[in-house]
Amino acid sequence: MNQQVLRLGVAFGIVGVAFIGARHYLIPPTFGELGHYRAAAVKTIASHPVKYAGRVECADCHKEVVAVARLGNHRGVSCEVCHGPAAAHAEAGGDSATKVVQPRQFCPVCHAYNASRPTGFPQIDAVEHNPLKVCTKCHNPHAPVTPRVPGECKACHRQIAQAKGMSKHAAMPCTGCHTAPEQHKVTPRSVVVGKPTDISFCTRCHAQPDAAKQGDAAQIKVESHYRRNLCWDCHYPHNPKAS
Repeated sequence: MNQQVLRLGVAFGIVGVAFIGARHYLIPPTFGELGHYRAAAVKTIASHPVKYAGRVECADCHKEVVAVARLGNHRGVSCEVCHGPAAAHAEAGGDSATKVVQPRQFCPVCHAYNASRPTGFPQIDAVEHNPLKVCTKCHNPHAPVTPRVPGECKACHRQIAQAKGMSKHAAMPCTGCHTAPEQHKVTPRSVVVGKPTDISFCTRCHAQPDAAKQGDAAQIKVESHYRRNLCWDCHYPHNPKAS
């Protein structure tokens, strides 16, 4: 027992010495002076050369472009996000060139289809969407808009369209369940699409008395089928399956 206690004490002693040594040799001397970080980091960061000019500097020479951008869909995007650091360009009075982006490679960084992006955010399939064409041939990069209004919902709702295309609702048009004002296609976030609000909408096709009319559509007894729930509490409407 005594040997075990001795060994345990030696182990704790080694850990303690290592901890004290680490604090002395590894932790920066200014750590903790201004909070839980290295105070000298402020001077280190301040010593780095300035690379970015900011939109105010850009506006001094590019007033017309900045005015257009402020009213367009890219108004929240800084000039240097696309054109790269411009401090040297501003200091040289325009003699130092800024980065010239290759739209076909650069624009899909934000606009290639990604299911995690917000619904309604402009997205494309970079392979199928006007292959080999430069994005700026159809879109003004400073105030981009679609050259024509999308004809189909899947232009913006690709994930939903893919799920619906594999379901028993594949043949149903989106407007069969949703009321979509024409303006929604132009400004999707400001014009809301209508959705069903109660089970009476779904029972138009799925109530048991209508079996003869609806062919192979799943039928339920409305009076006894989970009356306390809405249909979409249990079934995903774009790809409904029996739970």
